[in-house]
Amino acid sequence: MVGMVSVSALAAVGMSMQFMMIINVLMTLYVVGGNALISRFIGQGRKKRASSLLYSLGVFAVILSVFVTIGGYMGSETIYKIMGAEAEVVKQGSLYFQILSLGIVVIFIDNLLYNALSAAGDTKSSLYIKLFSACINAFLNYILIFGNFGFEAMGIEGAAYATVIAYCFNVMAYFILLKKPHSKLNLIPIIRISDLKRVWNVGWSAALDRGISSLSFLVFVSIITSYGTAELAGYQVGLRIEGIAFMPGFGFAIAAMALVGQNLGANNKEKAYKMGVISGRIAYIFMGSVGFILVLFPEYLVGFFTEDKATIVVASYYLILVGLAQIPLAIMFVYSGALRGAGATKTTLKVNVFSLWVFRVIPSYIAYEMGYGIIVIFIIMNVETLIKGIIYWKIYTKGKWLNTKV
Repeated sequence: MVGMVSVSALAAVGMSMQFMMIINVLMTLYVVGGNALISRFIGQGRKKRASSLLYSLGVFAVILSVFVTIGGYMGSETIYKIMGAEAEVVKQGSLYFQILSLGIVVIFIDNLLYNALSAAGDTKSSLYIKLFSACINAFLNYILIFGNFGFEAMGIEGAAYATVIAYCFNVMAYFILLKKPHSKLNLIPIIRISDLKRVWNVGWSAALDRGISSLSFLVFVSIITSYGTAELAGYQVGLRIEGIAFMPGFGFAIAAMALVGQNLGANNKEKAYKMGVISGRIAYIFMGSVGFILVLFPEYLVGFFTEDKATIVVASYYLILVGLAQIPLAIMFVYSGALRGAGATKTTLKVNVFSLWVFRVIPSYIAYEMGYGIIVIFIIMNVETLIKGIIYWKIYTKGKWLNTKV
C-alpha cells in the first residue's frame, strides 16, 4: 500500500526496517538470554521460575524503551540523512519513524512476550494473535493511508499509526493470555538479580553480534542507496517478498532455539542435537520450495508492490538471485538459532561478524567503487549467505556447542 503512495515513501519505509535492526540490538540483550534461560527452566519443570524471569525482563524492557523512544523521535531525520537518502526519502522517512518511535514500548514488550512464549513451547497462541493483528494492520492501512471510510488520507504517516495500533493489540492479547492458569508462562512479580545476570551473560554477546551485524547491513544498504532511489526501493521490495521464504525460516529457528534449550535443560543432549537437525530439514525443504517460486515468477510478485518499471527490474533480479540461496539461508537461520538456544552466543558472534564484513560488506564496497552494477552487489550478498551456511553446518555437526553453560 505504501508503494502506491510513491517510490520515495516505499524506500523510506524500507530504510526504517534497517533502523529497527539497530533497535533490535537492544532487544537482543534481554531476549536471547531470556530465551536460553526460560527454555531451560521449562525443560527442568520450573514454570514459576521462568514466569518470574519474564516479569523481570518486562520491567527492564519498559525502562529501556523510554530512552530508545526519545532517541528515535529526536534523531529520525538525522538518521536518514546519514544513510545518504535523497531529500524526499528523508522527509517521508522522518515522518514515519517519529510516529513509530512513539510505539517503541509496545514493540519491545511484544517482542519479549512472543519470544518468551516460543521458548516455553507455545507458538500457536502467537500465531493466532499475529494473524488477527496482521488483519487489523492491513485494514487500518487501507483506511489511514488512503483516507477511506471518511478518514483523512495520511499517506506514510497513516502506515505508521496503523503499525503502532497493531502492536498495541498484540500486547493486550498477550497480557490476557498470560493471566490464564493454563498458559505456558504467567507474570509473577518477583525480580531475581541472579537470573538477570545470567540472562545478560548470554545476551551481551548476542547483542554485540546483532549490533555489528546491523551496522554491517546499514553499510550494505548505504552502498545500495548510492545507486539511486529505484535501486533502493527495488532491494526493499525484494526483501519483503523474500520474507515469504525466510520468515518461516525464522519460525523454525525459534523452534530449534526452544527445543534445543528445553532438552538441554532436561539434560538430554542427544535429543537436543536431533531437534536442531529436524528443524533444519523442514526449513530448507520449505524455503527451497518457495525459492523456486521466486526464481520463476519474480516480476509477477513485485507487481503487487509497485508499478515503477525501474523498481520492478531491480527487485526481479534480486528475487531470482536470492531464490537460489534459500537452502543455505535456511541452514544458517536454524543452526544459528539452535546455538543461541544453547547459549553459545559467542560462537554466533564470531561467525556473523567475520562473514558479513569479509565476504559481504568489503567486497560490495570494492565492487561499487570499481563501477559494477547493482546485480553484482546482489551476487556478492548471496555468495556470503552460502559461505555462512556452510560454516554453521560444520560448527553444528561437531557438537561442541552442546556443552555450553548458561
